[in-house]
Amino acid sequence: MQTEPDCNIQQTPLPDQMRFATFKSDPRLTAITDFAAKLCDVPIALVSLVEPDRQWFPASTGLEVAETALEHSFCAHAMQLPDIMTVPDAFDDPRFAANPLVTGAPNIRFYAGAPLKGPDGKAWGALCVIDHAPRAGLTEVQRAGLHVLATSVSSYLAAYEKQIEEAARSTLAELERDDQRQRFELLADTMPQMVWSTLPDGFHDYYNARWYEFTGADYGSTNGESWNGMFHPDDQERAWTVWRHSLETGVLYEIEYRLRTAEGEYRWVLGRALPMRDADGSIVRWFGTCTDIHEHKLAMDQREIITHELSHRIKNIFAVIVGLIGLSARQHPEHRVITDELRERVLALGRAHDYVRPHSSQSNPTGMPPTLRTMLDELVAPYQRTDAPRIKIDGDDPLIDDRSATPLALTFHELATNATKYGALSHDDGLVTVQVTSDSDNVVIEWREHGAGGVTAPDLSGFGTRLIELSIVRQLGGTIERKWEPQGLAATITIPCPAMSRPDST
Repeated sequence: MQTEPDCNIQQTPLPDQMRFATFKSDPRLTAITDFAAKLCDVPIALVSLVEPDRQWFPASTGLEVAETALEHSFCAHAMQLPDIMTVPDAFDDPRFAANPLVTGAPNIRFYAGAPLKGPDGKAWGALCVIDHAPRAGLTEVQRAGLHVLATSVSSYLAAYEKQIEEAARSTLAELERDDQRQRFELLADTMPQMVWSTLPDGFHDYYNARWYEFTGADYGSTNGESWNGMFHPDDQERAWTVWRHSLETGVLYEIEYRLRTAEGEYRWVLGRALPMRDADGSIVRWFGTCTDIHEHKLAMDQREIITHELSHRIKNIFAVIVGLIGLSARQHPEHRVITDELRERVLALGRAHDYVRPHSSQSNPTGMPPTLRTMLDELVAPYQRTDAPRIKIDGDDPLIDDRSATPLALTFHELATNATKYGALSHDDGLVTVQVTSDSDNVVIEWREHGAGGVTAPDLSGFGTRLIELSIVRQLGGTIERKWEPQGLAATITIPCPAMSRPDST
């Protein structure tokens, strides 16, 4: 009898319980047991899978039972060995002599089992052949053939195990996606905004509860392109145009439009959407919101009406002041020079106010926020000639607001007036260049006069000088440096960026 190591079944490294719980017998395994029985000239051949409490047979030849108890298993011993285990006569083997499978059906006397192992070396069971009569063992061909057949069964089981693991991972991933979607939908339903999402092509496939509550639409009735029917007829084409542009370019979708409510009224909402991209940068979904801004929109319209009225009255005040100055000049012609200067300063302030006064999107004449260069163009227009500009403005173009406009207007009105009276603009070929540069901290404006000739420094205690100091230094917190060069005045004005424009002024 071949000597085999004494194996304790209770210490056997068994596979995970229920690893092959969903396994179904395959004709390919039965074909292997049939061939094994013929190869070894035995009546019984089995594929045995060993579990913590039993061994069962997904494929068998010559045996009707589907499983037996673990403590009666020959294969629980065979699976632990690196090679085929043979039992020439079970009656002579103390491990199996009293085994009910030996003393009773199926009356095992001879047993040979090749271990079935996974790619990680974990034992699953054995491919075995059984005879009712004792035998000396297997021939070399039979042993080699049983090895080959066991390898085929192991490969089959490994492939099935991989399939099961992949299915389990897929199921787990699906459960995680479902959990994430439930979390997202729960979060979206708690938001006061309407939340929606689309496929990469813009097909709407999700709306939160707030959307259906606001619009009164039936669940799912606005999927696809049906959502467009919820817009005010006058806003539909505009909204579609902006949405198509975002789909084509991937840029932020943002637009105000009127949306029909459950009561059949239209309210203004702000629509915004951003794309979600994969690792390659491709858009996989769009997520968007609709925020009810109707009350804010009405308030802004009311504010525009009030602002327009206030601006109109301020302009009237400027006109009244200019008129009073003109009346005083006629009554006191000896002060004509002073009154003319005062009138020009007031007119400059009026032009600056008209340019930077608060505008709505409807009333803004340029459609753009106010900037320094554009206001300077307005201020120096009276000093320009039609054939060639006498004041050239170049460089950066920082934003300004109503707070900075007044001191800037007074400053550059004084500079232009002085250049016309005493500096470069008092000569036919004189020229002024204004260069603007800015960084994250300051805006620097360089005023350079060319062709003045023989300019001398004026009295720095004059009203115009004090007015510029008041405007630049005290009101804007900046600095001004003056140099009277042979060609004329060279002034460098430095203003902190926060003084030019408030962050919310745009």
